[in-house]
This record gives sequence, C-alpha cells and structure tokens, in this order.
Amino acid sequence: MSSTAIPKRTALRRNPTTDSSIIDSVSASPFDSPRQSPSSTSLSSMASEEEAAKLVDTLGNEFKIPDFTIKQIRDAIPAHCFHRSAITSLYYVFRDFAILGSVFYLFHNYVTPETVPFMPARVALWTLYTVIQGLVGTGVWVLAHECGHQAFSPSKVLNDSVGWVCHSLLLVPYFSWKISHGKHHKATGNLARDMVFVPKTREEYATRTGRTLHELGELMEETPILTASHLIAQQLFGWLMYLSTNVTGHNNHAKQPEGRGKGKANGWFGGVNHFDPASPLYEAKDAKLIALSDLGLFLTGALLYTIGSKFGWLNLLVWYGIPYLWVNHWLVAITFLQHTDPTLPHYQPEVWNFARGAAATIDRDFGFVGRHIFHGIIETHVLHHYVSNIPFYNADEASDAIKGVMGNHYRTEAQTGWTGFFKAMWTSARTCQWVEPMEGATGEGQGVLFFRNTNGIGLPPVKMAK
Repeated sequence: MSSTAIPKRTALRRNPTTDSSIIDSVSASPFDSPRQSPSSTSLSSMASEEEAAKLVDTLGNEFKIPDFTIKQIRDAIPAHCFHRSAITSLYYVFRDFAILGSVFYLFHNYVTPETVPFMPARVALWTLYTVIQGLVGTGVWVLAHECGHQAFSPSKVLNDSVGWVCHSLLLVPYFSWKISHGKHHKATGNLARDMVFVPKTREEYATRTGRTLHELGELMEETPILTASHLIAQQLFGWLMYLSTNVTGHNNHAKQPEGRGKGKANGWFGGVNHFDPASPLYEAKDAKLIALSDLGLFLTGALLYTIGSKFGWLNLLVWYGIPYLWVNHWLVAITFLQHTDPTLPHYQPEVWNFARGAAATIDRDFGFVGRHIFHGIIETHVLHHYVSNIPFYNADEASDAIKGVMGNHYRTEAQTGWTGFFKAMWTSARTCQWVEPMEGATGEGQGVLFFRNTNGIGLPPVKMAK
C-alpha cells in the first residue's frame, strides 16, 4: 500500500485515469471548509471516489485530494503552541549575533599571517569562516522571517522593528518581502497566484527550452551537466533574480485589483520587482513600506561602502560578501525543496483552496544545523503553512499535533537525514521540470497537476499529436 507520508522513490510507469470529485469547495479563504458533494452517499459518487483513488503523483504514489479543513488543523494544535515570547525570541537574536561577532573576532585576530604563516592554511580557514557565517546568517534571516509572520512576539512594532534591522543587514527589503511572502502563504500551490517557485506548465517549459509540445513526450534526456549548470545558477543568483525580476513568481499581474499590473511582466525592465513602490506586487497603500525597505538597504549599503573603503574591498568580500552569497544559497535551497518534490501537487485556481495548497509542501531534515542554526525552518514547514504565527520553538509540538488530521497528506523526507537534503536537490532538479494534468483525468482531477520531465523519471509526459 503506497503512502505519501514517506513517499516511495520507485518510478512506476503507468497512466491511470481519474475522476477526483471528493471535494467540491474551491473557496480561496483559509477558513472555508471543503464541502462534501450532496450525492456523496450515492452509488455513482462511490464509484467516482473509487476512480479518484487512481490519481497518482509523479512517481506513481496514490494521491487523493485533501478533504480536511483549516479549522480541523487549528483545533488539533494545543493552545500553548500559539504563545509568543518576546524574551525567548530576542534571546535567539542576541545569541546569533553573538556567534557572528565571536567568529569574526577569532578569525580576525588569530587567523593572520603572523599566527598562520602558511597561506593555503589561511585560505582554508577563512573559507571555513565564510561557511560558518553563512549558516548563522541564515539563522538571522529565519528570525526576521518569524518577525514578518508576527510569530516573533505579540508586539507588531517589535516584530517589524527587529525584522527590518535583521533583514536590512542581510540586504533583504523587509517590508517588500513581507508583503509578497504573505501573498505566497495565501496562495500556496495555486498556479495562477502563488508568489514563489511556481512551476512551469508544459507550454511554458517548451517555450523556454525552444522545444515543441509533442517533443516533451519523447523523453529526450537532458545532460546531467545541463542540470548541474541550472542548479548552480539558481543557487548563486536565484534570490537576487527573484527580488529584481520576480523569477519563479506568478506572471498574472494584469489581474492586480488596482490595475497597477497593466503592461507589466516578470523579467528585466518589466516593472515587477521588490524595490519599486509602483511594482504590481504591491498596492498603493504599501508605498511607504516599500520606501522604508529601500532605506534599510541604502543604510546597509552605505555601511558596507565605508567598511570597504577603510579596510579594503577584498576584506569586505571575505568578511561579508561571500557569507552573504552563502545565505542566499541556503535561502534558495530551503525554499526550493519546501515546494518542489515529485510527490507534491499543484492546482489550477478553480480546484484550489487554502487547505489543499498548504498541504502541497514537504518537511525535510537538516540535522543539527537545521534544528539549532536554521531554527527548524526545514523540519516544520508544513505546519508553518497552515499556521504561520506559531513561533519556531513551539513548531515541533504543533507539527506533531496536525499529523493526525493530515494523515497521508503530511509529507516528509525526514527519514533520509541531512544527506537526503542534498540528494533531494539533484533529484528534484532532474525530476521536476514542468507540471501537467494526468492523462485521462476528469472532473477535479484535471485541475491537479504533477511534475513531469524529459529524463525518463517517473510517469512519462502525456504524448501529444505532432
């Protein structure tokens, strides 16, 4: 019996048909409950549910559309898990900055030509410095992320003040990110409205690669070198590209309620970014907050310029520049693997609702670093998408509480350990190239899309007439 709780990694090559009509609610509200069809007790409905069981993910694991509600999720969580402590949260901020400062002090004073005369040894040690600072800096990023979700403390002023300072020091536009990230949470898994790592459809992927639609069904495998190059580019430039061009975000800006998206599109000079108050990612009322975010970047940039001018640009590169790239790498890797996996569905707007979309995420494990440096952002992300204002130090208990409600819809790769995290990056890059409906799908099943690829992994793409 297959289960998505611990997804199988065996590629099953079959093309079952489906008629998924278990839930007919398509409300976008997080608090709307899916309703059972009025004919759910009829023989025809039972037959329909039997057919729905044949809906499978990319690897052939059985998939059923979630039928639980957000109210059931919230009711399962102990009340004390919602408690936010400013003292506890501030402790972690001070702890992380203390680590950053201590590591800099030790290396600056004790990894010098006088103390370590062998230059290759100094290079190796300073390389280690950049890795450590990148890991701890990512932890600071996560704490600012807590602030953005108001999970840091009961005080909105404290949350936004700490978040603005911490993110600005990492060259992140705090309020700009906070607003777009909030929209991501409201539309996770929605192909038309999600804000990050929205997968390409078959048509979009074909356009990007210069192939025709039917060619994608012929399984012309791409080279591992090409996959590796895409991964490297994603890890080095993905975050900056997201901020500057909204890459991986939806491109339906013309539907923005205030009309600010008319004529604007993702990409360079398309007018969609996280810095311009007129960007369609925001509403007119957000303009002051976007400007405040930009001010934080300007002040940090001025500080970095002063340090570089006084102490040398190469020193600044080692002290801040390379650790900054490490932070970006970890941020992109974490987000990519939270929302990209062969077992995860994506939904067309007409069959999407909040409970379904929030379940289209996956928990992983990153060992000591994940738990104690990254503050559990990798291990409890499914829970975070259902209730994002639960602080990270209560997230494990809350996450355990919702597993009984989610059943097989709770997805985890924790059993693979921290090495599985790195393996998943390669697996997902090779397997998850575009999404399309299952061949022969009917009813709501037509609006549930899974990943396909040209590498012969999992179910083959639907064959199309030339």
